[in-house]
Order: sequence, then C-alpha cells, then structure tokens
Amino acid sequence: MIALTERSGTGTVPRRRRPDWRRMPVAPLSLLAGAAVWEVVGLLAGVPFFPPLSTVLTRLSKMVSDGLILPSLGDSLVNLALGIAVSLGVGLVTGVAMGRYRRVEAALGVYVYALLTAPSLVFAPIFFSLLGAGRGSIVAVVVMYAMFVIIINTASAIQAVPAQLVEMARSYGASERQLLVSVMLPAAAPMIMAGVRLGVGRAVAGMINGEMFIAVVGLGHVVTEASGRFDGASVLAVLLIIIAVALSAVALVQLVDRKITGWVPSTSRGNP
Repeated sequence: MIALTERSGTGTVPRRRRPDWRRMPVAPLSLLAGAAVWEVVGLLAGVPFFPPLSTVLTRLSKMVSDGLILPSLGDSLVNLALGIAVSLGVGLVTGVAMGRYRRVEAALGVYVYALLTAPSLVFAPIFFSLLGAGRGSIVAVVVMYAMFVIIINTASAIQAVPAQLVEMARSYGASERQLLVSVMLPAAAPMIMAGVRLGVGRAVAGMINGEMFIAVVGLGHVVTEASGRFDGASVLAVLLIIIAVALSAVALVQLVDRKITGWVPSTSRGNP
C-alpha cells in the first residue's frame, strides 16, 4: 500500500487520513447517543418520573449495594429460563407437527391463532387461581407470551421448505423421520430461529408482566414496590436491568443461531 504524502517547505510529510465512519462501531455509538439524549432531556424536563441517566445509575448502584437487585434478578432469570424451556419444547414440537401434517394444523390452528391474538396477561388471574401466587403462575405467563409465536413461525418454516427437496429425498428412499430430521428441519432452521428470537423477546416481557401482576418475586416485585412509592429513578433503574436481560437473551439465541445455520449465506439470514 502506497502512503499518501504531500510536500511542504521542509520536505515530504504524510497526509493525514480521514476517518472512515463506515468502520466505526454502530451499536456503542448509538448507545452513547441515547444516553446523552436521556441525560439532557432528563435535566431539562425536571420531572420526578423521568430523572437524568446519571441519577438512575446512582440509584441502581445503591440498590445493588443494598441487596435489592441481585436476589430479585436471580429469581427472574429462573422464571425466564423455565418459561423459555417449556415454550421451546412444546412450541417446536407442535410447530413441526402443524407444519408437516395438515390434520394437526386443522385441529390446533384455531386455538393457536386465537391464543396468540388474545392479550396474554388476561390469563394471569386464571393461573393465579390454579397455581397460586408462586413461580408456577409466572412461568405460565411467560409461556403464554412466548410459545405461540414459536409455534406459528416453526409451522410456517416447515411449510416453506421447497417441495423439490422433499421429492428428491423421497426419490432416494428417505423415511418420514429422515425427511424431517435431515431435510426439512435444516432447510427451515433460519426461519425457525427467527421465531425463537421473537419468542425470547416476548418471554422477557411476559416475565416482568407476570411478576408485576403477581408481585411476589423477581424484578417485577421491585418495580411494583417502587411504583407504589412513586420512585421513578428506581423504576428506570430496574428497567435498565430488564433491557440488559433481554439483550443478553437475544444475543445468546443469535449465538446458537450462528452455530446451527452457519452453512446459510449471511444474506439469506437477513444479515448485512
């Protein structure tokens, strides 16, 4: 590579390179810009329910040192993990069955679409009365938020597998099990994982909503108590933790997605 130079009175000096903004990390810059806007708007607004970011971070540090965050975060992560595990187990199996067999889709489709469109939180009182004010009710709310998105995306992914692949596999004598495991699931994996990402995001919303409604454990319990005291800084501090949990969960799913669908070209997965 030839360095660009320019002449001066004393000789030749290197020309300064202009910064290539295309190589700048977009996500950190976006977060910094958002933090700056939050701080400025919070200072200018001067309202108790939207304090500056610096005030929220100070309150978060105090809540962590007082032992309010970490135990609640642990309870919330357990609720989230159990809910996602149930949603994945039931959602993927049901979605594959609905996508592959029309009788299954005809029998279950009306229930799946009805429960997807229904507000998931309205089932919280039912779970509360059946399972009590404990972890089971919160996990059930998480499942209601996440499972049906996974079912519908999985069924659509299976149905979208090109017919040529299926016919070719049958021409080579593939059994139904081999057809599903070796042909249809790999071909449908990118779209299935997109549904899993959506489901995980909804699971975080279900976790916090369920905990706020039942208000016995987790970060939702902390938010409910802070809201009752009209403590906007504490509410926003917990919100930062919830956002961090959501981003971490989605990042974990994306890591698994890259492991599973690494053979797919990046443009096919929708990545730049």
